[in-house]
Amino acid sequence: MAELTNVDDLLTAEKTSTLKETDRKCPACGGTMDFDPATGGLHCPFCDYTEEIKKGEEQPERAQELDFASAELTGNCDWGVAQKTVTCKMCGATSVYDALEVANECPYCGSNQVMEANDVSTLAPNGVIPFRITAQQAGANFTNWLKHKWFCPREAKQSAQADKFQGIYLPYWTFDADTDTTYTAQYGINRKEKHGDQERIVTDWHNTSGRFQHFIDDELVLASDHHDSSILNMIEPFDTADNKAYKPEYLAGYAAERYSLGLKDAWEKAKNFIKNRLSSLIESKIRSEHRADSVRNLSMRTSYANITYKYLMLPIYISSFTYKGKIYQFMVNGQSGKVGGRSPISALRVLLAILIALAIFILLYYLMS
Repeated sequence: MAELTNVDDLLTAEKTSTLKETDRKCPACGGTMDFDPATGGLHCPFCDYTEEIKKGEEQPERAQELDFASAELTGNCDWGVAQKTVTCKMCGATSVYDALEVANECPYCGSNQVMEANDVSTLAPNGVIPFRITAQQAGANFTNWLKHKWFCPREAKQSAQADKFQGIYLPYWTFDADTDTTYTAQYGINRKEKHGDQERIVTDWHNTSGRFQHFIDDELVLASDHHDSSILNMIEPFDTADNKAYKPEYLAGYAAERYSLGLKDAWEKAKNFIKNRLSSLIESKIRSEHRADSVRNLSMRTSYANITYKYLMLPIYISSFTYKGKIYQFMVNGQSGKVGGRSPISALRVLLAILIALAIFILLYYLMS
């Protein structure tokens, strides 16, 4: 949320380089227009006027893959803790924003301030997944999700406000790569072995090695350290193929954040994700080829080629509520509507569930005996 400053600060404030595309005024009533998930265009919340977002003649329909090896700006942006003072071009009001923000709303006139990032050396996003669901739909999904949380106290459900979701675009990197992996491992085949009246399972282990080639498509890496990644994992996946070439109009009316995790470090993190995926695929391959029951001691060496990346802005709705002094945060995928978060747990309800389960077990045992 923007911090307001007094009029004296106007003398020293930096003038916002606000993009005219996101300060588009409604031709019917003069109100500031927002991006509308329902139509995929701009919408005036005052008179319901709508307008299509048109792409440039030479602009591609979707975000293009960019060559990783030739990227120049690959470092992290550790200036995210800094703040910048900016002046709204529409009304002259001064606000203080986090330096990572590229979009916010003027608290005085409601102007959609999507700002140029000329003050820092960063890559510009080349793609965006627009919001597909509205804040009202996100709230309805959240209410339905919370309703099915049986262990959540009733008071907590009543205190959660479904109409308090804020839409924000978060920065993500995606990576494509051809992988070539050589591996060694041991696979186990189970057999039964009898010792007198006793029978036990014995595993015979065999050595194996091989080569595995696999194409990685859109490995997703969060480029922000401001948000709970575990909750973000709950609302994945995103359909990254359903993106648009970046235009600032898609950010109109929403907050947005630049990356703090740079391209180079993001790729190192992506390689860890890819390693886990390849490990699972290779284990499945070994099991299938040898009809094995288990695999152990897998060792891999992977080389990467034709690495490309995209810098995408992904849509998230965020909300939270406080229950008994503790803050509980929730997120909704702005593309699919999937909900994630952690709800309070009632110890009384958990105890009741245990007692019911115990009673059912005792009843079944009595009937069977």
